[in-house]
Amino acid sequence: MAKDKYHQVVRIALEKAGWTVTNDPLKLEVDDIFVLVDLGAERLIAAERGNEKIAVEIKTFSGSSDINDFHTALGQFLNYQAILLETEPDRQMPIAVPEDTWHGFFQMRLIRKICAQHKLSFVVYHAASEVIALWKPETL
Repeated sequence: MAKDKYHQVVRIALEKAGWTVTNDPLKLEVDDIFVLVDLGAERLIAAERGNEKIAVEIKTFSGSSDINDFHTALGQFLNYQAILLETEPDRQMPIAVPEDTWHGFFQMRLIRKICAQHKLSFVVYHAASEVIALWKPETL
């Protein structure tokens, strides 16, 4: 599996934000279907509440078309989310996207509508400083 251009950047940014990367990649399986999500991570929220878990699919949006990259990301999200609901229903799945793409492409009315319709969540990363710039929704 080829890693995305900013795979290591997102991993470092998550670790800086207090997450422990537990799987790189996170292998999921249902029936005879195997998929690899870029990263699995968790963090302790509070002793009485336990761990919060995420599966992060990293996207660079560096192809020839942002809409084609979005189609790929949405398709992966839907497939991976279906598997997660069966195998690890407590694990949330944000899509990691670059900050400039978030502030441009993802602010288009139709794209926002599609994201809301499918209940997508995002980890917005700043590649140069290797930090998480934004969590959407903020509850992650």
